[in-house]
Amino acid sequence: MSSTRSRKILLGVTGGIAAYKSPDLVRRLTERGAEVQVVMSRGAQQFVTALTFQAVSGRSVRTDLWDEAAEAAMGHIELARWADEIVIAPATAECVARLAHGFADDLLTTVCLATSAPISIAPAMNQQMWANPAVQENIRILRQRGIRVLGPGVGEQACGDVGAGRMLEPVDIAEDIFAAHAASGVLAGLKVVVTAGPTRERIDPVRFISNRSSGKMGYAVAEAARNAGAQVVLVSGPVQISTPRGIQKIEVESAEQMLNAVQEHLADASIFIAAAAVSDYQCNEVACQKIKKTSDNLTLSLRRAPDVLATVGRSDHPPFLVGFAAETENVERNALVKLAAKNLDMIAANQVGDGLAFDKDDNALTLYWPGGKQELCLTSKAALAKQLVEIIAQRYHSREAAASSTTSSVPSLHVAR
Repeated sequence: MSSTRSRKILLGVTGGIAAYKSPDLVRRLTERGAEVQVVMSRGAQQFVTALTFQAVSGRSVRTDLWDEAAEAAMGHIELARWADEIVIAPATAECVARLAHGFADDLLTTVCLATSAPISIAPAMNQQMWANPAVQENIRILRQRGIRVLGPGVGEQACGDVGAGRMLEPVDIAEDIFAAHAASGVLAGLKVVVTAGPTRERIDPVRFISNRSSGKMGYAVAEAARNAGAQVVLVSGPVQISTPRGIQKIEVESAEQMLNAVQEHLADASIFIAAAAVSDYQCNEVACQKIKKTSDNLTLSLRRAPDVLATVGRSDHPPFLVGFAAETENVERNALVKLAAKNLDMIAANQVGDGLAFDKDDNALTLYWPGGKQELCLTSKAALAKQLVEIIAQRYHSREAAASSTTSSVPSLHVAR
């Protein structure tokens, strides 16, 4: 169970063609752990159905200021108080004007006037409309009042024009929203190094030894740590995943390269999360040319590859260490052995094989630490990573508090002179 309350976001959707992107924004927000309540304008309902938003948010959509059932309990005030933040995406030129001039003749604008929560808008309109002085003056007014303006982006538009006015992509809006709150996150001010993906050990110039890791879990952990306020360095093996915004990524291939990159960035790190699936073995000799098919059998001589996590665990002053154990059998026993053998503070274990974990968008984990255990049920890797990072933060801060308490309780040694 997460120790922090989910962020409550009221998503306003207004009547522009970019409304087709808004269901994906709901998904991006909920996978980061937010509760999302959608409020649609009349125009928005011409582009996307309320049922679509209900399906992705899990909540009934609000559309009408004059809904007798809702307004019997002053529903617009209830919504205004419920929201931790209001995000309007897309925000049309009309919506921008109505907000700037204080109109309150529909549910969304009424809620915006009645709330004390911060408001962000993601404008979406034709490039000529965006450049219009009236629109720019309205945007200036909103910014002056403290409303955040996300975008717009520049590119080709639905009408065929090219220029500024595109709504930012949902993933970018979600990242901006959560990044704005990172300064007060549970890992604020800390540096976190995360490894992700597989490594590859060369056999010859065209072949290598590797594994099935997609990197999805490690990348989700890196994003969750960033959203929690950390400065994140992501050391990644070869994957087909875009680099998350605001994260420093170092691309590596072999286990040795990964170890070198980790050691280079670990000196001032507070937490190291080893989510990568590092190759256990490498070839004794790597062929300089492609090995030709000259016989029915080929024997490779292998030796142990560098163990990144064990090496860090043996260092003089290791950071808070979190390992992963992907097991096909005896998950708990193997995880506990690894926890002790590699001097870890925590290990996240899961069952793999037979269609589990690898290349999937969902996962489940069991966390172990000395004297403790916690189950994290099957959910999206993004939601799972958020839960994991919160627990890592709890354990890290508890360890630091205990160390500080121990240090302060040691009596000073006074020598008579």
